[in-house]
Amino acid sequence: MARSYTAKFERIPSGYLGQLMEWPEVVTEGATLEECRLMLEDAAREMALAYRENGLPLPEPTGEIERIWVDA
Repeated sequence: MARSYTAKFERIPSGYLGQLMEWPEVVTEGATLEECRLMLEDAAREMALAYRENGLPLPEPTGEIERIWVDA
């Protein structure tokens, strides 16, 4: 069953840090945003496999993050 999680990407000196908001254990880094995104998807698949092998439930997706712009 496919699930949609919320990914957060942060610029760091070596490139980008990616993490799933609902599943903080799924975290990775990449030199580019695209590389980080691909690595995060792979990390999520591997973590899901490990959870299933250990009989653990996968975290439930909780929603979306939306950027709000404020003129200050």
